Amino acid sequence: MPLANRPPERDICGMARKDDNPADPFKKALAEATKVMADDHELTVNYTVDPSGVSGDIMRLPQVSRRLTRDEVLLARGTADALALHRRYHDAGTHARYAPPGDMARELYEAMETARCEAMGARDMPGTAGNVDAKIGHEAARRGYGQITQAAEAPLPVAAGYLIRHLATGRDLPKDAAHVMELWRGFIEDQAGGTLDGLEETLSDQASFAKFARRMITDLGYGDQLGEDPDQIDDEEQDDAQSEDSEEQDQPDSTGQDDDQQDEAEASPEQSQEDMQDASQAQVSADDMADQELGEETEMPDGDAPMEPPSPAPVSDADPDYKVFDGTHDEEIAAEELAEPAELERLRAYLDQQLDPLKGAVSRLANKLQRRLQAQQNRSWEFDLEEGILDAGRLARVVANPTTPLSFKIEKDTEFRDTVVTLLLDNSGSMRGRPISIAAICADVLARTLERCSVKVEILGFTTRAWKGGAAREKWLAEGREQQPGRLNDLRHIVYKRADAPWRRVRDNLGLMMKEGLLKENIDGEALEWAHRRMAGRPEARKILMVISDGAPVDDSTLSVNPANYLEKHLRDVIAMVERRKQVELLAIGIGHDVTRYYDRAVTITDVEQLAGAMTEQLAALFDSDPRARARFSGIRRAG
Repeated sequence: MPLANRPPERDICGMARKDDNPADPFKKALAEATKVMADDHELTVNYTVDPSGVSGDIMRLPQVSRRLTRDEVLLARGTADALALHRRYHDAGTHARYAPPGDMARELYEAMETARCEAMGARDMPGTAGNVDAKIGHEAARRGYGQITQAAEAPLPVAAGYLIRHLATGRDLPKDAAHVMELWRGFIEDQAGGTLDGLEETLSDQASFAKFARRMITDLGYGDQLGEDPDQIDDEEQDDAQSEDSEEQDQPDSTGQDDDQQDEAEASPEQSQEDMQDASQAQVSADDMADQELGEETEMPDGDAPMEPPSPAPVSDADPDYKVFDGTHDEEIAAEELAEPAELERLRAYLDQQLDPLKGAVSRLANKLQRRLQAQQNRSWEFDLEEGILDAGRLARVVANPTTPLSFKIEKDTEFRDTVVTLLLDNSGSMRGRPISIAAICADVLARTLERCSVKVEILGFTTRAWKGGAAREKWLAEGREQQPGRLNDLRHIVYKRADAPWRRVRDNLGLMMKEGLLKENIDGEALEWAHRRMAGRPEARKILMVISDGAPVDDSTLSVNPANYLEKHLRDVIAMVERRKQVELLAIGIGHDVTRYYDRAVTITDVEQLAGAMTEQLAALFDSDPRARARFSGIRRAG
């Protein structure tokens, strides 16, 4: 009987239990089947509105509602099978060994490895093929692949992964996915047809397939992004080790002489001493000659000669190669300077109107956050005092020996260790409308709640001063259009609230985000580095930096004259630097877009109403100091 038509369970009186979820039996069965398929019985399977994926021992699958619709079931089964097959057939160590450093090369490498795991599952467990097809078809339709008309608009890594799966399984792809594959198929087969002939031989061996994937990437024109060949490096290291062993065997014994030479030296000590003197004189003569030749060819600088100027400090601590063409017009400005007080008050009133329908949700979130933080305020006792509360645990000692004085204790509050939170808000044009309202509301709720818990909050925003380049671009055009000039726009970094400023005095500043014309382009990497520098100088013991954004950095002026991944690479470099230094805990909230491709610890909000549901618990869990609790509540990747 189909799950949707199965009668509900009944209680002891024969009445249907209203609290039973018809989807629960399906969820439980799918979770158990997924563990078996992944060959990992320690796996925890959660159903969530967050993006699907695996973090440590936690697998996130799409949510299944009480209605248990056919599309929900197919998507959940297909996603579960795809993730389980990847976990079963994929070895992270082998994958990392051959992974290329370049962005496009890595995307191709990842897509082909995913296709290999799914193809292996289709061979060994044919029932998974149809489920994974349903998942691929859903994703292709959601991304609009069926409406793409030109290959340049379709992602090459996705098409390459589809082609590998199609050739390895012989199965037809869903309509929209097949359309993307066919747009690129001619190009891929023309460039890498010879390499594709070896697909069957490498499919079951991940290391062999990784080498196959690297050859494919070279054939497709991205060989310069592969980095060094790991097998060649191992061969060189082995040769070096053998050379060192042979050199050690050829070295004389600890006396520094062979036996024959030692006997000869002992037999004729005077001759040996003369030889040493001759060698010393020869060395001195050689040194003098070298000094003389050096003096004839070059003149040493005088003591008063000017020193060469030091090289300029790099613009970015995270990436010394990151360039800024002209930063003289960048600005860090307080929100009050960008609008009159009356305008800020009017814009704040507009923001409050959007908050009115959400007062209940906001209150629940505020209370939950407050309880979560205050729960970390541990208490302790001081013992053996002369006054306070009688210590009952010591009474037995007094009874045994009446001369022993009574002991008292006092409960002592352990202060919640100093914490400062910085909210870094994306003020780009893509946030216009509903997204920027959600970001402002999140900032408002978090700031008010954390201040109740004596946690200092700083609110920052980032955008640019102009669309498609400002004064920096004008200067670049006037000076002859330098090749790859680096960042080519003028930054605007906004301080909405300083950490030490009371919330009541600056609450109107958040209304500035509603101002028409404020939101322009977003250069996330420099903004994140700016916020990190501000936090690093703070005296608090715990520092949390939360980024509220809607996706990748975009600045048309910069990207039009630099590599396409220029700003995205810098953002990843800055995130890596922040994680490596461990001075600041980095979190993220994605507004309408999944930002886990950049940030390890992140949640996604698609609408403000979610604050009242599961998102309330997820936001609260971000501030939990226990990484296992964070992973349990929100599926965030475990620390360490």
